Amino acid sequence: MRRQHDDEVASFSELRRRMREHLDEHDPDIKGLRERKKDLMRQHISDTATRMFLERGFDAVRVADVAVAADVSEKTIYNYFPTKESLLLDREEDSVREIEEALGPTGLHVSPVDAVLAILTRELDEIVDYLTTAPAEDRQMILRFNDLINGTPALKAYRADMMDRLAQVAATALAARAAVDPMDPEPQIAADALMSLWRIFYNALIKYSSSPMTPSDVRNAVLADVRRAARLIDTGLWSFTTVVQGAKGRQQFQAAAAASDEARKQVVLALKEARSAWRQLKNDFEARGRDEVAAQRRSLSSLHTEAREIKRQTQLQRQEFKKDVKDAVKRARKPSR
Repeated sequence: MRRQHDDEVASFSELRRRMREHLDEHDPDIKGLRERKKDLMRQHISDTATRMFLERGFDAVRVADVAVAADVSEKTIYNYFPTKESLLLDREEDSVREIEEALGPTGLHVSPVDAVLAILTRELDEIVDYLTTAPAEDRQMILRFNDLINGTPALKAYRADMMDRLAQVAATALAARAAVDPMDPEPQIAADALMSLWRIFYNALIKYSSSPMTPSDVRNAVLADVRRAARLIDTGLWSFTTVVQGAKGRQQFQAAAAASDEARKQVVLALKEARSAWRQLKNDFEARGRDEVAAQRRSLSSLHTEAREIKRQTQLQRQEFKKDVKDAVKRARKPSR
């Protein structure tokens, strides 16, 4: 049994090592030898703690026990990990960097939803790449890791707090990109909606990892679930998306709004003129005597036809303005290249 635990933890450690290497490859700064040694020590401590937590349970293991098993001092552990919970949930710093880079002012000019989808897709690809070459039973590590968190109140609370902190990081990044206050309702609700995609992602990964599907099919199924949720979020965030795509997007959105307002004014004016003409015709007809009824009927018929033509032209003009407004909004939503 002990050997099985060791093999499972070794597999999980290998997966986390590959994910860290993947992050390092996308880091524009080349890490020096000292930083790499610190990363190795951090991983060694976290992997040791993970093995012990999975074997004995989170509450039964003290930080002092982890220090003895990892052959380091307690002080060294706290230099790398601020809390006992962070020994297991140790990717917060990496997540902060990814969110700031993707959603902040220096990120690609894509919608926030697309930016988060790119982060989750990279993470999923790294997991699937490992599972493709690893033994099938290694999938159980994902399930055991999740069971450990869900079965430990302290870990569940820490994970919830961590997601709240990451949501605030996302709100701050979005606000910086849109040049608004991070405490405004728009970046706050947008950040909460975007962070919910992580919950959909991990729930789907756990659900499909317990099925007999191939790793490739797991990937497709997880992405399908995440994209379904993303479509709902994107529908609600499209206007804020236009803003965070930069100055050009804001100018296009303002132009579309101005065009819409001008179209409304012109349509209203045209309708008022048509009604006024009709009332004038009616008043003129009633003011004339019976002797002119026949002539006035012919005149009224002609004017009535003219009024209908005015109304028809007004409706055409209104449709053209609506089309112009829709085109302007589409251009505003289209990512800048």
